[in-house]
Amino acid sequence: MLNERQSKILNLLSRDELTSVNDLSSQLNVSSVTIRQDLTFLEGEGLLRRIHGGAVLRDADDLSIRLGVNFDKKLRIAKKVAGLVKDGETVLIESGSTNALLARELIKKNVTIITTNVYIARQFRTNEQASIILLGGNYQQKSESLVGKITKVCLDHINFDKAFIGIDGYTSKAGFTLRDLFRAEISSYIIKKSCDVFIVSDSTKFGKTELTNICYPAEIGHVATDEDLSLEFRDEFRSAGVNLILA
Repeated sequence: MLNERQSKILNLLSRDELTSVNDLSSQLNVSSVTIRQDLTFLEGEGLLRRIHGGAVLRDADDLSIRLGVNFDKKLRIAKKVAGLVKDGETVLIESGSTNALLARELIKKNVTIITTNVYIARQFRTNEQASIILLGGNYQQKSESLVGKITKVCLDHINFDKAFIGIDGYTSKAGFTLRDLFRAEISSYIIKKSCDVFIVSDSTKFGKTELTNICYPAEIGHVATDEDLSLEFRDEFRSAGVNLILA
């Protein structure tokens, strides 16, 4: 768990993308030695990248960096959703930074995790007890997602109890959306195959529209997000019969 100062560092980086040790030291009123220790810890957690004299957030599609944006909110969501998964279940985790944290929480249980994301699978490379199934497909280097016809074929041959899908946006008109067409195709395919679908995202994605639709509220069972979700969307989801999970 991050301390308050480390969370502030991530929040500052999410606004400025790049900042120096001296700037962070001044803004947080601590020594540069303390800041360097914090940055080293955060880099070790995969939440930022150190550069000479400071730290930086990388490409927006890089899950290891997206984890650091609104980290505390995402972790609360992940912990709450993990509590809804029973021991012995098999779950499919598509992609998304909150879902990456969810995977970390679920591995503490006796759960089999199927994923289409290499980054999520790589988190457990030193955990010999983890039960992880990585589906095949065309590899997207930045997002580390697997997409395409091979991924669909793999999905046709597996069964799972719950599916957890990440999003880039949601509006009433556009529904749940993603910025990547290939990942969207796989997400839609998973949703059609699933009996129990969870949309998992922090509240900053709601009110935004990205490139392509993956589904509408009527097609899913649950939305898991944080307490900052607006009353408008809360009412909309509940009216649609969606189970709203707020962390």
